[in-house]
Amino acid sequence: MKTRDRIIQASLQLFNENGERSTTTNHIAAHLGMSPGNLYYHFRNKEDIIRSIFTLYENHLESAFRPYTPQQLDVELLIRYFDAIFYTMWQFRFMYANLVDILGRDEALKLRYLKVQTRVQTHATELLTQLCRDGFLAVAPDKISRLADTIRMMVSFWISYQLTQSDATGITKATLYEGVLRVLMIFNGYATSHSANTFVRLEQHYAELARKPQ
Repeated sequence: MKTRDRIIQASLQLFNENGERSTTTNHIAAHLGMSPGNLYYHFRNKEDIIRSIFTLYENHLESAFRPYTPQQLDVELLIRYFDAIFYTMWQFRFMYANLVDILGRDEALKLRYLKVQTRVQTHATELLTQLCRDGFLAVAPDKISRLADTIRMMVSFWISYQLTQSDATGITKATLYEGVLRVLMIFNGYATSHSANTFVRLEQHYAELARKPQ
């Protein structure tokens, strides 16, 4: 792995484990066994590292939440979508935990975030439209965009919400699976008779994952 990529991956790990606010470039350099000067050769500062991590986030969102044509819609395909939600929250949990502060410090990053969220909103609306067309959901056409935005809002702020509800300083995988289950609750409210059993199976699947020892 190239040194630049090693720095990005180590930073993501440390931000997630210890919090972005508590992690300095010196911590990252020490974790990698390199001098701070070597790190600064690749990145000017911590904000520069965060922007590179954000590129990974962008790429994941761009590839994970597109409509599924021409694939056949089934339980396995739906699990892939909900797994992608879990992966996003877990892999980039430091960002969700401190989103307002991170974006408030970096105007250029905030503009990138707004652009990627606009694309996510478009993809999510197209996906819900497709699920309605294929008989899995029953949502009035004029409410699909707002439903997509509600789901996006829940995913974006589930972690920060959880951190305000207890004295815990970290997030577990079980907590994030609970977030996935809350998203499924929304889907269940719009399930058709044709898809009701499918969503029950999905709930059982993620409930079991939430109960597993982490």
